[in-house]
Amino acid sequence: MALHIRSGTPADESVIAAFNAAMATETEGKTLHEPTLRAGVRAVLADPAKGFYLMAERGGEVVGQLMVTTEWSDWRNGWYWWIQSVYVTPTARGAGVFRGLFDHLKAKALADPTVIGLRLYVEHDNARAQGVYAALGLTAEPYQLMGVYPLPGRESAFQ
Repeated sequence: MALHIRSGTPADESVIAAFNAAMATETEGKTLHEPTLRAGVRAVLADPAKGFYLMAERGGEVVGQLMVTTEWSDWRNGWYWWIQSVYVTPTARGAGVFRGLFDHLKAKALADPTVIGLRLYVEHDNARAQGVYAALGLTAEPYQLMGVYPLPGRESAFQ
């Protein structure tokens, strides 16, 4: 069956939230706080400035997703598109779903002259995902991710 890639819509809120929860459990052993997760998904779907989702369907069933957020680079005078919330259902893994999502996103980025690059972050121990990303031409960046989360006095999104 052919893979169909489309933009996420408010009707996808439940599946996106379920996929994000499954990803957090599978990759980090974390349980997301569902009301916070749903509010976050809803916020992206309602406000394109926050990002956008791409959904992969096969046979009318959603089998994968990714979210894109943007980062302006004053050094390079252009946008980086950050790939986040990547999830492919277990039964669809190894069947080119992420490749389809990535190729669609890359074509969309190439069509916009203000987009200068695609980036993502991946767990240090997720060798399988790293192999998939490397096969698509992504390479390690010369940066290490650091942060403060949650900010003092703010609730964590994890239970």
